[in-house]
Amino acid sequence: MTSSAPDHFLKPMQPRGGGMLIADDRVAMDATAFAEQVAGLAATLSKAGVGKGDVVAAMLPNRIEIIIAIYAAWQLRAAFTPINPALTVNEAMHQLSDSAAKVVLVDEGSRAILAAVDIPKLDLDSWTGLSGDNSDIFPRQDDLALLIYTSGTTGKPKGVMLDHANIAAMTSSIRQALRLGPEDHSLLAMPLFHVNALIVSVLSPLVAGGSVRLLPGFDRATFWDNVRTSGATYFSGVPAMFILLSEQAGVIDAAPDLRFAICGAAPMPAPAIAAFETRYGFPILEGYGLTESTVGATLNPLDGPRRPGSVGKAMPDIEVRIIDEDCQPLPPGELGEVAIRGGNVMRGYLNQPAATAETVVDGWLRTGDMGQLDANGWLTLTGRKKDLIIRGGENIYPTEVEHALIATGLVSDAAVVGRHDPVMGEVPVAFIVAGESKELEELEALLPHMLAERLSRFKVPTAFHFITEMPRNPTGKIDKPALRARLDQALQQPVQANQK
Repeated sequence: MTSSAPDHFLKPMQPRGGGMLIADDRVAMDATAFAEQVAGLAATLSKAGVGKGDVVAAMLPNRIEIIIAIYAAWQLRAAFTPINPALTVNEAMHQLSDSAAKVVLVDEGSRAILAAVDIPKLDLDSWTGLSGDNSDIFPRQDDLALLIYTSGTTGKPKGVMLDHANIAAMTSSIRQALRLGPEDHSLLAMPLFHVNALIVSVLSPLVAGGSVRLLPGFDRATFWDNVRTSGATYFSGVPAMFILLSEQAGVIDAAPDLRFAICGAAPMPAPAIAAFETRYGFPILEGYGLTESTVGATLNPLDGPRRPGSVGKAMPDIEVRIIDEDCQPLPPGELGEVAIRGGNVMRGYLNQPAATAETVVDGWLRTGDMGQLDANGWLTLTGRKKDLIIRGGENIYPTEVEHALIATGLVSDAAVVGRHDPVMGEVPVAFIVAGESKELEELEALLPHMLAERLSRFKVPTAFHFITEMPRNPTGKIDKPALRARLDQALQQPVQANQK
């Protein structure tokens, strides 16, 4: 590996002759101010003992300090792991422990959540900064850059290791595909603990010499006004965002600077794409990727033709093929598992060599997603090998929710499946066999509250179906296709909870 620093690290640190480089709803910084803040935080982290090979964590909502912390960690040749601020203390503790984080950056909210956790904390609400200059220290291509946690098949989150070479490869591919340049301005509404937000909406425009504005989150009442007034040239979102925008009443005023929007994280129905583009007057580029591919793999082209219903073609310098159970390539039109190869494929799962070996085979990333390629390279996804539920772009693995249900002590058996939702894409629904001497009314009252103590809100089922016996297949496993069929037949009256 080369000893020189990756471009994605150097370019945002260089003065750009004035002008805003990055901003949130509290502060805007040019490149010089940003570099000073990075150096100051790097000095603070160094004083706290952070150095080469360490991990810096942050449990924060969208704010500019997350980006400062990423570059500060990198300046010390450390890695960065973002934590969803909506996680419970037990969920956050797993990530902190598994990553062996040296320090966690917090605000008032996360400080309270992590109060009993024995790990050094740096409260950014009271941090006054230090002067520092670590400009002679830069990461190498094979240094670990990001640890992004994603749920595994057992529901226990796994740390996806992305090094600087991964990020350099991915941002290069994105810049080529989207023709990003210094004139581009990204507007971010997605949460910064997602690789999509970090790579597509922050690092790629910064490497291209562009600028970024961070929003606290997506608010359909104000988002379009922010697009228009910010001068954004693009933004990235999940299907639920576009569907909610489509439902806005009144006349839609144009955003003259906007070139396109990117849709990912979950499939978006082709009619919904067409309806949105007709009303708003700019293209949605639907793409496909996953954390293990440093976010991207395929994308509908910026300059048509685009195919609603397809997630596009392989992005520059990335290969995509369909494989069978033996990892052998299948011909065009055949249904199989999607596999990805390129410099964007992760280094592996932290502390999980067996899972890594199963997932990356001869350089090909086995995604677990099913699909088919046509003769011209267009990819269409048809389903998932695993039972992952994607709710508004958030990944939910049923096993984790099922374990939480049984842990309440009110349930003797539980199964969670996804149900179609017109806005969120999918929502989790639970089938429950009640425990002994448990009345339905007791479950109705207690389950949602008890789950809220164990799970993030987006993971809590939106409905509970009470059944007397769990259907199982001949091998003894829960027959989830049969449960999905019961949903379609509406045999049970659901108790609504946490409907969003």
